Amino acid sequence: MSSGAGASAAETIAHAGPAGDLAVPTERLRRQIEALFAAWCGPDHARASAEVLVEADLMGIDSHGITLVQLYEELVTAGKIARDARVGVVRGFGAVAVVDGGGGFGHAPSLRAMDLAVEKARAFGVGAVGVRNSNHFGAAGVYALRAARAGMIGLATSAVHMPSIVPVFGRVPRLGTNPIAFAAPGAEGEPFLLDIATSTIAIGKLKLASRKGQRLPDGYALDAEGRPQNDPDAALRDRLMTPLGGDRAMGGHKGYGLAAMVEVLSTLLTGASYAPLRAADAPHYDVGHFFLALNPEAFRDDDGAGADGFAHDLDAFVACLRETPPAAGCEAVLAPGDPEHAVRAVRTREGIPIPRSLVERVRGIAAERGADFLLEEPAG
Repeated sequence: MSSGAGASAAETIAHAGPAGDLAVPTERLRRQIEALFAAWCGPDHARASAEVLVEADLMGIDSHGITLVQLYEELVTAGKIARDARVGVVRGFGAVAVVDGGGGFGHAPSLRAMDLAVEKARAFGVGAVGVRNSNHFGAAGVYALRAARAGMIGLATSAVHMPSIVPVFGRVPRLGTNPIAFAAPGAEGEPFLLDIATSTIAIGKLKLASRKGQRLPDGYALDAEGRPQNDPDAALRDRLMTPLGGDRAMGGHKGYGLAAMVEVLSTLLTGASYAPLRAADAPHYDVGHFFLALNPEAFRDDDGAGADGFAHDLDAFVACLRETPPAAGCEAVLAPGDPEHAVRAVRTREGIPIPRSLVERVRGIAAERGADFLLEEPAG
């Protein structure tokens, strides 16, 4: 697989983090996150959650890494997480299964579901596994990439516990930021990886705009009357976000349809709870997810090459994308997944950057929960 100009452009995007951040080695970050989760739930959940959050931070998806411990502390405090949750397969038929998350964190049931989908894809060519009675599951791309690293094409979608996307022509939220992730394995290069929210702007970027005191462009969020909202603090408070694309003229109906599709797969198909219709006194959020694994070997003859033939074709396809002549003023065209893979290489080598303000918040949560604080090396 040719590295092409796209590789250098991706390396330009990759960085360790702003000056002043604490660079934390991967294994230390994993132990820190596991220590926090062990104070909230059982060891199996703690290990799974640490694995998912560290993978997100390694790939540069900072909004879904250790920063999420602040959200999870709030959910535990509010009683929305079953701290003794038991994960189990409650339905199974051929290539299909349903996993119940027991009302706990979403990471453990989601890892189990994707692994089960991969197992079924090896046996049947396809594996489709839904999850219900779960919660926030982190970065969708972690699960899709897990399937790709096992030689499968992977798809992961998730509903969200709080609606924040307003349907086109509406002014009340009806859908979450409902992510979609898709990954496919190559032969020599890193997997193809697409990981997107179905809102025009991610919640994390609203928070970033708020911290920087920046105004939002029209088309990202709405006010109570359905008009453009430019104040990021108000946008965070009201959670009236446009679907991917913005308004109807810019293709917002496509993002709206994708968000609704994710809800059908993740919520209605699995029997989970649709957030706008959920009872206000429900003990847990009952979030749903959907995982699909496809075995390329089942689709390709290739004189016995099977999955290998697909993987080599994917390498050639991705190389062709990268070799697209760049537009004026642009350095190079990237293939989906290039930025994440480039950041992962840098952070594996140099450590994962953690803002000092987040380090102090983690220190506080660890103290409140009686967990070890491990981010900083002991003095001396």
